[in-house]
Amino acid sequence: MKTAFINTPVGILELKGDAEGLASVLFKDEENDVVSEKIPKELKDAALQLQEYFEGNRKEFNLKLSPEGTDFQKRVWEELQQIPFGKTTSYQQMANTLGDPKVIRAAASANGKNPISIIIPCHRVIGSDGSLTGYAGGLHRKKWLLEFENPSPQQSLF
Repeated sequence: MKTAFINTPVGILELKGDAEGLASVLFKDEENDVVSEKIPKELKDAALQLQEYFEGNRKEFNLKLSPEGTDFQKRVWEELQQIPFGKTTSYQQMANTLGDPKVIRAAASANGKNPISIIIPCHRVIGSDGSLTGYAGGLHRKKWLLEFENPSPQQSLF
């Protein structure tokens, strides 16, 4: 598994992956995390696409992903990738889309365990009342990402 650290407007991101695909994109807050001078070839495309995203030149990612998780978590992560750039959905709507409104807590838990931040856009899931709710990268980052993707008032899918 190869690792790279890249600088972004929301802080340093740690990318991990190999020939099978991108395994994780995680926010790093430790002071000793240093931006990588050389990006491993397995991670170059991911680093480039993230750079394009933050420059405002990319709204969709086209990468081979290989996150580790349960079958249910992977279903949730696949569903997250259907939320368009600049839009949001609620945890309840996500559960409904998965076919069972009662799985809202399990869907929210899977959303919180998403190992590929930004690319699998878990930041686009908000509370039914429009509240930001939780975000593993911190609510300040979730707010920044949502405002970056949609500088006008928040448009939702529901």
